[in-house]
Amino acid sequence: MFDVLIERGKIREFALATRSSHPDFTGPAALAPPTFLNAASRIWADEPLDIARDLGFDPARTLHGEEEFVFHAAPPRAGDRLGVTVQVTGRAEKTRRNGDRMRLAVVVREFRDAAGRLVAEQRSTLVETGPGERP
Repeated sequence: MFDVLIERGKIREFALATRSSHPDFTGPAALAPPTFLNAASRIWADEPLDIARDLGFDPARTLHGEEEFVFHAAPPRAGDRLGVTVQVTGRAEKTRRNGDRMRLAVVVREFRDAAGRLVAEQRSTLVETGPGERP
């Protein structure tokens, strides 16, 4: 587990980088866009997270399959500090019609406030393609 500090300046930089001019992303109580949590959790992790590598996936054949954010409370705002846990919640292997094997893994990041309440969840699916394919 590690903490993520939701910083006003970083929210603004993120909004600019994604070409968003929405007024909710500026000001002292700026809202964090949903995908900001993904970027922030990768930056604030105590050690760089390379879940694909940790799962034994070949980085040259690994791609991002799906992303979902579920909010259980109001979106985080500038000044919030969230505790983050990361876990692999599912793994599967499929054989394609051409016989190549495809591996999948579901990774869940939970974001909790200081009282331990679940604020948001991020679910990501990683896909390792077959050896004859490149993403």
